[in-house]
Amino acid sequence: MAAEQPTTANEYILHHLTFLSNKKQMAVVDFSVIHLDTVFFSVALAVLFGGAFYFAARTATSGVPGKFQNFVELLVDKVNEQVSDSFHGTNKLLAPLALTIFCWVLLFNIMDILPVDLLPAIAHGAGIEHLKVVPSTDLNATFAMALTVFVLIIYYNIKVKGIGGFLGELTLQPFTAKNPLLKVLLVPVNLILEIVPLLARPISLSLRLYGNLFAGEMIFLLLATLSLHGIQQLGSVSGWMFIVMQFLLALLWAIFHLLVITLQAFIFMVLTIVYLAMAQEHH
Repeated sequence: MAAEQPTTANEYILHHLTFLSNKKQMAVVDFSVIHLDTVFFSVALAVLFGGAFYFAARTATSGVPGKFQNFVELLVDKVNEQVSDSFHGTNKLLAPLALTIFCWVLLFNIMDILPVDLLPAIAHGAGIEHLKVVPSTDLNATFAMALTVFVLIIYYNIKVKGIGGFLGELTLQPFTAKNPLLKVLLVPVNLILEIVPLLARPISLSLRLYGNLFAGEMIFLLLATLSLHGIQQLGSVSGWMFIVMQFLLALLWAIFHLLVITLQAFIFMVLTIVYLAMAQEHH
């Protein structure tokens, strides 16, 4: 049974920031807790992306292409350009991975443009108490994607350079010495200097996407509280003023936010390409 709808601004925001989980989280880190809404929307958007591109591939024509085929071809060409600019080797995985990351993250982010009460209200009517619809506002989702990229970084470093070459990059740079004893003494210093930026890559990837989308979601929720006040004063002029003000401000923020969500998907894709290109270069 769904709980009563929140009546104050604080209750409203907290309600919308609560995930639909299999159990209550009792600690800061609890791997037994699953955010069911994040899993559902992530899988649904992956199916949407995969199905749309499969349909485009199946219906592609060598004659005059349709609008959707034009859009898909343009998207693929632009991603290929980004890969070609950053990576000069041969890797059959990189371009499809970059395309998947951009489209999937963009679909994640586009969910933030939907009215904040639309899907949660439908879920509430079905007896579901909480529902968060933007997977990129869940740190678990952004970290999972960033860690996947990080695993690929380590994999290609070892595959291309060998375990010795990879460890050599971590321990023999940036400081070098001809004296064998001094070279050994510099290994811990080099290791610290190289490990920090290596580990910072998945952290920065995940936190950048999460932080920007969470901030955008918070602004939408804060604007939505104006309507909450308006509904509570619906019989007065001030009540309607709150509703009109919320609509106009939310529309302006949504237009600006379209740039933010696209840029964040693009940045995640470009950094993935750059990191994997660096992993496969010897210099």
